[in-house]
Amino acid sequence: MGSPNYLKNNFVKVIVIISFVIIYSYLFLYNGNLSNYSIQKQSIRIKLNFVGDIMCHLPQIEYAKINSLNYDFKPTFKYIKEYLENADLTFGNLETVIGKTKDEYKGYPYFNSPPELLEALKYAGFDVLFTSNNHSFDQGFGGLINTIDAIKKQGMISIGTYYSKKDYDSLKIISLNNIKIGLLAYTYGLNINPGKTYNFVVKIIDSILIKKEIEKLKQKKTDLILVYFHFGNEYQRKPSTYQEEIVDKTLNYGADVIVASHPHVVQRMMFVNKNHRKKFVAYSLGNFLSNQRWRYSDSGVILSIIISKDIYKNEISLDSIFVIPIWVYKGKECNKNKFLILPSDTSKLVRYNFLSNNDKEIIKRSYEDIMGIISLNVK
Repeated sequence: MGSPNYLKNNFVKVIVIISFVIIYSYLFLYNGNLSNYSIQKQSIRIKLNFVGDIMCHLPQIEYAKINSLNYDFKPTFKYIKEYLENADLTFGNLETVIGKTKDEYKGYPYFNSPPELLEALKYAGFDVLFTSNNHSFDQGFGGLINTIDAIKKQGMISIGTYYSKKDYDSLKIISLNNIKIGLLAYTYGLNINPGKTYNFVVKIIDSILIKKEIEKLKQKKTDLILVYFHFGNEYQRKPSTYQEEIVDKTLNYGADVIVASHPHVVQRMMFVNKNHRKKFVAYSLGNFLSNQRWRYSDSGVILSIIISKDIYKNEISLDSIFVIPIWVYKGKECNKNKFLILPSDTSKLVRYNFLSNNDKEIIKRSYEDIMGIISLNVK
């Protein structure tokens, strides 16, 4: 039998060897970097941006016109681009039809816009465009189909209008960073009735249909269900009873996030607790781009939602929201109207030396109007 010191020394050696084997195993299993193992992420996060109505009135078309065949809308987004492209996905409501080259482009009441508008939206950072709104059928079935195709050509996704009954019945799911997002979009109606022949082109708000489609998305194991509504009373800053009822039903059916537009003004937004889960509603995001110049309709918001997924519990949570109020500047350039989308945070106004004192007063008022709506209702 060895001495106590001999046994003690051998025991220490054994412990050192075992420790080395354990450390080496971890280094081998985790690509030679022990820190990769020790800081394995428990959750993943994504950021989604949303804006309201993207409209294209005739003065905007004239501003973008280079010659009889070519247009450039990109300058309109010069000052807002950085706020749009910093998300994993940026969504907007395309409230116009996209025409073809050599078309007769039109503004209100039956929109038909140059395809270069989509080039500018892609350039500005947009990924997904909602196409279900009252103007979807302004140029008939051909215009609706051309709009879908033109969006696809720019590498963006359209949701809300459809080629066929089969397309209508399909459901859109986007997988992003291991998070599956189910997308649904509905409008209160169309300005031009498509008739029975084209009753599949857009989904009209119907609580039975909404419930059915949410159930289908649940069966497909989506992590998050996002619903877009085009509804409400134009220019009213408070949601109607109808809006509130539809939203409440849709949340109860299983929607996690609801964003909406149509009133052309910002309405309240809030977190809601339903079925032991935190959800979020924005009743109207206002105008993102238009020629509407009156108070409340010359502005809107960029809404950012941060979503987390616990990869061990396989649970989704809405972490936080951020809101950037925006204002549409209309000025003169080379005897034409000039349109620029600006963040309306007054601390940034020094960047815009083209603003008159009157512009600065209006943009300040716009900012305060929007912050007054959202600060009272976001909890």
